[in-house]
Amino acid sequence: MRRLFAIIAVPLLVCLVMAGCGSSKPASSSSSSPSSSATSAAANSAVHVSGTFGAAPTVTIPKLKADNTLLVKTVIPGTGATVTKSDAMAANFVLYFWDGTTNSLKANTFTSNPTVIGGTMLPGLESALVGQKVGSRILAVVPPAEGYGTSGDSQLGITGTTTLVFVIDVIKSYPDTASASGTQVSNGGGTLPTVTSHANAAPTVAIPSSKAPTSLVTTTLIKGSGPKLAKGDFVIAQYTGYIWRTKKVFSSSWSSGSPFGFIIGASPAQVIPGWDTGLANATVGSRVMLVIPPKDGYGTSGYSASGITGTDTLVFVVDIIDAFKPAS
Repeated sequence: MRRLFAIIAVPLLVCLVMAGCGSSKPASSSSSSPSSSATSAAANSAVHVSGTFGAAPTVTIPKLKADNTLLVKTVIPGTGATVTKSDAMAANFVLYFWDGTTNSLKANTFTSNPTVIGGTMLPGLESALVGQKVGSRILAVVPPAEGYGTSGDSQLGITGTTTLVFVIDVIKSYPDTASASGTQVSNGGGTLPTVTSHANAAPTVAIPSSKAPTSLVTTTLIKGSGPKLAKGDFVIAQYTGYIWRTKKVFSSSWSSGSPFGFIIGASPAQVIPGWDTGLANATVGSRVMLVIPPKDGYGTSGYSASGITGTDTLVFVVDIIDAFKPAS
């Protein structure tokens, strides 16, 4: 599975949904479970979920050892579009680690912002989500063989015997070709890069031979008619990023198979400063070109993993697909 681009401080909950994404070991919190015997061949089917769509569910996990079968249950059937393998989803979820006869809550997005699930998922989650309808609540009890395997992921605190228990509310779906939906107003050019659009594919950027600007430049290429982004919004976006010096792409959500999400203006920041500043007040449906000098990007340290030096100016073309207000 791809690692999420380092522009974002990858949230634990995203790593836990996506296959093979390392992060720091998650903090744990306890959850109650009914008493029972120490083992059962049908333990997974005893997991119970209650509550309404859109609100944090109540999950009861038996004090048993999980069995080795993938369990998928549509707790609340939705009536929206059917999710395909190429779709990304805006979703809320809770996640429990089930180890031996104990379990603990590891993630809960219902109290903050939704997340984006898409691209290469854990096998058990792909089986659970593809074919479901938007508006559904799904229970997925994912054994190691359908999750992180016998190796687990020590950075995430997952052992080779950890069963993952997800309850996921699918809020919305987006094709992997989702792009800006507004009206074209510019393609850049002049002393700035020129952007060429392509149907159902990433835009291409031609960077001039002139020197890069020394200050952040924001240019609206396509003007969307949706609401303005505000601090704290959870934004779903497509992007392609170029290094001015090399005139080459160094990262792109288009090639990862899924749009991605971040909170604008978050503290601590989830994106480089040029994104927080440059996308402020942009409207949903817009395509925005950001020319970002080092001080608004990765600073004097650069980001060597992507070939970015401490003096490199970056060019991003960002499509704002959707945005969600923070949970009240």
